[in-house]
Amino acid sequence: MGSYAVFLRGINVGGINIKMAALRDALQAAGFQDAGTLLASGNVVLTSNLGAAAVKHTCEKCLRDAFGYDAWVVVLQAGRVSELVAACPYPDDDKATHTYITLSSNQEVLDELDAAGAALEGHQQKRLGPEALAWLAPAGGTLDSPFSRISAKTRFKAATTTRNLRTLVKVRDAASRLQPS
Repeated sequence: MGSYAVFLRGINVGGINIKMAALRDALQAAGFQDAGTLLASGNVVLTSNLGAAAVKHTCEKCLRDAFGYDAWVVVLQAGRVSELVAACPYPDDDKATHTYITLSSNQEVLDELDAAGAALEGHQQKRLGPEALAWLAPAGGTLDSPFSRISAKTRFKAATTTRNLRTLVKVRDAASRLQPS
């Protein structure tokens, strides 16, 4: 049995509104009895006998069936979330900047986004692994930052999801409390 973090893409924005209690209930009905949600941005922790790829497939099917949208998720083993948080060189709490980690289960898409960000003058980012890219944005200006505008392009939106580092710390902590049986 493994512990996983599941990151949903694009919910509670753009017309796809899902209550976290309904999300938890749907995932529990799909066989993830201990599924729990964090915050309202589509962060889930759960345990499963399935591997990460099967958890991804099952969660996406569950979301499509229960909520009627073209669901896309990133699934990481709980230990991998801890590794990514530890590898991030940027602060989780800074008054001038916010630290974000963009996650993807499509390495080629993240490679392209990484290259696009690296070409931006003055932009700070660090590749944390094949599935994660950490980057900084000015406090109060995240959505207007050049990197945020690039990552919002259609070719990246469908295959990536971004969380601030503080959220990943909360997900890491919640996932570490799951005790696989």
